[in-house]
Amino acid sequence: MMIRNIIFDIGRVLVAVNWEPLMEKLGFDAETSREVTDAMWHNPDWNELDRGVLSDEEVLKLFIAKAPAREREIRTVFAHFGELVEMKRGAVEIIERLKAEGYGVYYLSNYFEYLMHTAPQALEFISHTDGGVFSCHVKITKPERRIYEILCERYALDPRECLFIDDTERNLTAAQALGISTLQMKEQTLEELYEQIVSLIRNSECGMRNG
Repeated sequence: MMIRNIIFDIGRVLVAVNWEPLMEKLGFDAETSREVTDAMWHNPDWNELDRGVLSDEEVLKLFIAKAPAREREIRTVFAHFGELVEMKRGAVEIIERLKAEGYGVYYLSNYFEYLMHTAPQALEFISHTDGGVFSCHVKITKPERRIYEILCERYALDPRECLFIDDTERNLTAAQALGISTLQMKEQTLEELYEQIVSLIRNSECGMRNG
């Protein structure tokens, strides 16, 4: 089947996540940065922020439990989360170009409420999409199968007609299990990503015609 819909992850795809720059801006030394990063960014409990079931304070306590001596620094980082993300240059443009070519454009993201409220400017591209799903609104996170199903059901999307772009392999694997085509975001620019999307779609269409 032909690809008719493009689904974007948000973090590290349409939005830059500036973790290391934030550590530097807050003036943490190397050891403090490492301990705070391990307690927060590298902590599996980060998923609970995105799931949106626990309160922010409850998740903060999970972070602090990993590095009790860094409670002050962990709380400081959380208070500055509005500086953590920024919309990538070209985010709106890639969406508009794809829509102009007739594709539906959606988002599917592990994202949490606090970050939405503290950095709304990072999500300015949302109004240009045809819709999407945030994990915190459905209380389910990628790579759980159900979150992909919710997106498809909500917008009557045939998984076989969708292309999903994400930076995380396990999220792509979960999408593939539903019959969704995938493309991994690595270090490419959004312009390069656009060219890859177009190339992938053209190749898939050629394969169908030749098949």
